[in-house]
Amino acid sequence: MDTIELFRIFLRVAENGSFVRTAEAMNRPVSTISAAVRQLETRLDTRLLHRTTRSVSLTSDGSAFYARCRAVVQDVEEAVNLFRYDGEQVAGTIRVDVPGRIGRLIVAPALPDFFALHPQIRIELGVTDRSVNLAEEGTDCALRVGELSDSGMVARRIGMMKLINVASAEYLAAHGEPDSPQQLTGHFAVGYASPTSGRRARWEWEANGETLSCDVDHRLSVNSAEAYIAACAAGLGLIQIPAYDVQDLLADGTLREVMPDFLPNALPVNLLYPHRRHLSRPLQLFMAWLEPLLVERMALVAPSRN
Repeated sequence: MDTIELFRIFLRVAENGSFVRTAEAMNRPVSTISAAVRQLETRLDTRLLHRTTRSVSLTSDGSAFYARCRAVVQDVEEAVNLFRYDGEQVAGTIRVDVPGRIGRLIVAPALPDFFALHPQIRIELGVTDRSVNLAEEGTDCALRVGELSDSGMVARRIGMMKLINVASAEYLAAHGEPDSPQQLTGHFAVGYASPTSGRRARWEWEANGETLSCDVDHRLSVNSAEAYIAACAAGLGLIQIPAYDVQDLLADGTLREVMPDFLPNALPVNLLYPHRRHLSRPLQLFMAWLEPLLVERMALVAPSRN
């Protein structure tokens, strides 16, 4: 068995966490899959996988090898497709990570359109709000909202996402509608604590080019966007949320926008990918498809150009 095929089998085993599931997915005997991994470990002179009766997991050497292995296989697949000019003929696998709500509401429902254009491209879609180390986890690109830390990744700015202030009709009937942040005394907000840092966000707004903030009393604090919106819809307080995230609830009257003249700063939306000499053709096609989809569905504002 050639080296590239051994690499492909190792990647599938690592991603499935099982020899049996990999054998089923690749339509091969379990003994063939197991023998391929042993052959690769012999060539590398190291153990790549911890094996138990129920599952397999990467060793420390296996984790280090995984990202390099994916890059090699992607380069080979790109070379094979180098002279295929018809987009439908491009083949390969890409691993993408997007925030939870964006993945569920926008990306996943639209993927049939992408696969209709590129039926031979396979996507492994991670849907999470946690920070992802692209290099260590073998992720080809990640969509992130908000200011970025210096991760060493290439960041491609797609646009700026507008946030609005909303409350439920029930809440406003009980507590009245504030016209400005100065009237928030006596009101409740739904608290939002970052799932990574645990830090609770303050109420923010922009005025005369300056970002201002204050604390608003809260009875409930949550750490997920789903719970944040649900709590607001249940009448538990005001929230600041991306406009696209609650457009259906605004349309049916469950939520109402308040204080439209005192909005938080728009947040940058970026695609992150490792710094490489070139991107694989499947990844280029996916990013070219994803960008206009997000601009339209999230009503992104074009980023400013200096």
